Amino acid sequence: MIRDDIKAALITAMKGGDKATTGTIRLIQSAIKNRDIEGRTQAAVTDDDALVVEVLQKMVKQRRESIEMYEKGNRPELAAAEAGEVAVIERFLPAQMDDAQTAAAIEAIKADLGATGMKDMGRVMAELKARHGSTLDMSKASSAVKAALAG
Repeated sequence: MIRDDIKAALITAMKGGDKATTGTIRLIQSAIKNRDIEGRTQAAVTDDDALVVEVLQKMVKQRRESIEMYEKGNRPELAAAEAGEVAVIERFLPAQMDDAQTAAAIEAIKADLGATGMKDMGRVMAELKARHGSTLDMSKASSAVKAALAG
């Protein structure tokens, strides 16, 4: 389980004296704990790794947006700190699909659903997230689905 990997990495980072990694892993654990608390009022999640991956993907997205803003604001030291956090967080994410794999998955889903145009985008995106949500950046996938359905 990913949670166990995160706990082990925290212990290793603490023993190694790596303060940046330790801080980032504690942020990860905090975000996961917050998601667990939010989930108490909702239906139980059957796949714990999927929940953790969702939290990690959200954290990476937030940090990439921050990096962009820091670079626009001419704050390279803050952008570098965020990039370091992204590198630590991505260690716990499953390998992401490349462009060719994403295109193949989209074409397979289009064929399965009989999707022909932009009116089917919602159905294709929902199925894509259900099948490949943990190994796919959905923001990038959205533009790929648009291109596949338009062309």
